[in-house]
Amino acid sequence: STQSTGLLFIYTTTFPYTPYIPMSWQGYVDTNLVGTGLVSIAAIVGHDGSTWATSPSFNVTADETKKLLAGFGDPSGLRASGLFINGEKYLVLKADDRSIYGKKGTGGVVTVKTGSAILVGVYNEKIQPGQCANVVEKLADYLIEQGY
Repeated sequence: STQSTGLLFIYTTTFPYTPYIPMSWQGYVDTNLVGTGLVSIAAIVGHDGSTWATSPSFNVTADETKKLLAGFGDPSGLRASGLFINGEKYLVLKADDRSIYGKKGTGGVVTVKTGSAILVGVYNEKIQPGQCANVVEKLADYLIEQGY
């Protein structure tokens, strides 16, 4: 009788092996946020105030990030003086330890905090606030699952 060694060799025709490369931070802004058509402009910033990725001509300053980050812990300052993003003042509609939503005219902003970043999505009058919030919140969920 013949005896099997239990070894199976699989050969692939694709060398060298290319590992999966995750999307860049800019890719998340361009594809997963603005690319949905439900976010007008967006940014991802670090808790330290650094910009990880952003739409063209959209700047969330380090000072704005610092105040935003403080607002997740205690929103009273933002409620009193407004939320500033890209130099624009928004009236705070919702604020808790995960999300802060603001409104300005017929548009608004959705910000969501993850373990190490803050996602910022701005919507205009053509986008329903809930649609923008859903997109930003879902990307935040994904990034949190990935350890960010």
